[in-house]
Amino acid sequence: MIDVKETLQDAQDRMEMAAMYLDEQLSRVRVGRANVAILDGVRVESYGMKVPLNQVANVTAPDARTIAIRPFDKKAIKDIEKAIMDSDVGITPENNGEMIRLGIPQPTEERRRELAKQCNKIGERTKIEVRNVRSELKDKLKKAVKDGLSEDNEKDAEEKLQKLHDRFIKKIDELLEAKNKEIMTV
Repeated sequence: MIDVKETLQDAQDRMEMAAMYLDEQLSRVRVGRANVAILDGVRVESYGMKVPLNQVANVTAPDARTIAIRPFDKKAIKDIEKAIMDSDVGITPENNGEMIRLGIPQPTEERRRELAKQCNKIGERTKIEVRNVRSELKDKLKKAVKDGLSEDNEKDAEEKLQKLHDRFIKKIDELLEAKNKEIMTV
């Protein structure tokens, strides 16, 4: 027989993971302000292995329009530049021999709208994941009734599941709203 509390906890964990995924993905969206998180996906060739940028260089945002990358080993500058160019960051690096600077351009109105649309797509995929978790667990609960779970317990569990679902959908909407506000702010 199914353990309702454990099942609901599993649902909460999976929904929480979906919300964390959304938060992480939104932090990587470039909005015109220097944010070192946009470089999280950049992998640099170092000693025959691809490693995250932050393991071969110190990455900082000295001001709102610049990201500074100071390699631990100056010989790695070319590799870091190549990795940034090959990534989907979309910014051309400038190097002065000691460090690399990324100038963050101010996005146009059209680009802001595209970024907002991109964020909303990511948010919609996250909402779908949360809905799928709810649907999957509802099916489990229906099967559990056939296996001996009382209908009252099933109804209570479904109610709790719906409240969980609503809470996470609200959280996702809040994350998206905050990001869209950040994107549209000049």
